[in-house]
Amino acid sequence: MKVCIIGDGIVSLTLAKALTNEGIYVDVYSNKNLKIINKSRTLGISKANVNFYNNNILNIQKLLWKVNKIEIYSENLKKEKILNFENEGKELFSVIKNYDLYNLLEQSLLNNILFKKKKNCKNINPENYKLVINCDIKSFFSKKYFFKKIEKNYNSLAFTSVIEHEKIDNNTAVQVFTKKGPLAFLPISKEKTSVVYSVRKLKEIDLSDELKKYNIKYKIKKINPISSFELKGSNLRTYHYKNILAFGDLLHKLHPLAGQGFNMTIRDINILLNLVKFNLRHGLDINNQICSNFENKNKHKNYLFSHGIDFFYEFFNFESKTKNKILSKSVQIVGKNKYFNKFFTNLADKGLVI
Repeated sequence: MKVCIIGDGIVSLTLAKALTNEGIYVDVYSNKNLKIINKSRTLGISKANVNFYNNNILNIQKLLWKVNKIEIYSENLKKEKILNFENEGKELFSVIKNYDLYNLLEQSLLNNILFKKKKNCKNINPENYKLVINCDIKSFFSKKYFFKKIEKNYNSLAFTSVIEHEKIDNNTAVQVFTKKGPLAFLPISKEKTSVVYSVRKLKEIDLSDELKKYNIKYKIKKINPISSFELKGSNLRTYHYKNILAFGDLLHKLHPLAGQGFNMTIRDINILLNLVKFNLRHGLDINNQICSNFENKNKHKNYLFSHGIDFFYEFFNFESKTKNKILSKSVQIVGKNKYFNKFFTNLADKGLVI
């Protein structure tokens, strides 16, 4: 029993690890033009998804930095918090470096007899595999079968870096909704913090100046090399063609302000893995029926969840363009409600449960 995975990123290797754990042979076709993993990028992973990843894919505990509090600010209210999420000091989510996770996954698969890495995606014959899982947006299969999308251009650039600062008890993530766009501070150690600044209108900025303006807690020693990428959102209209299943960013791309992109993908992997396990337990074949079942279970939830994130972005986008404090004050009042707080904490942790 063999599965093909197209792409050589974190999502592809995570899928490969999950499937080889179930005794399935996996061929991963890598793009020869694949860029080196960016060392300034990080991923936020919810507590529920960390537990799933550790128990079903690979133990990543040693690479994680736990965050037990989230504070949200608006430039309109200066240094006054508008939202605060915490759970009695318990972990809300964890932050991991993309580069570290990729290397750990690659090392775990290196000597696995069920795993092979290959080149030249154009030579793939889907009939030679039970499933073809396409994680590469630029692949031949994406252009041929998965081009119909609901797309949104945020007309923004995301600037990412890692700042080095004086040692602090660094377990609180901070999001500041500025006039230019949302700025996130994601702790990765006592002395380092990842920053993601999504700036509207593709405007070039001096990140050093922006950090001086909006930083409320760090005594910065150094700003490491800065990278940037365009921000676009999308939802794929059709998840599969015969036994070829679209996956990862090809299915859904989100604005990074809530850190939910990779979390949605982990939940997708959870659903797909359960479908595969069910068939294996009952002696059933792994075929295009799994693709259909996956789409039926996930498509509506992914669509609603991604549009909820987009609404959250547009709300604060509108608010940040005005000098009026009414919206921020309203959110601040609602955010003090313990039921509201608990609902959004669970939503961020476990996703949309329908």
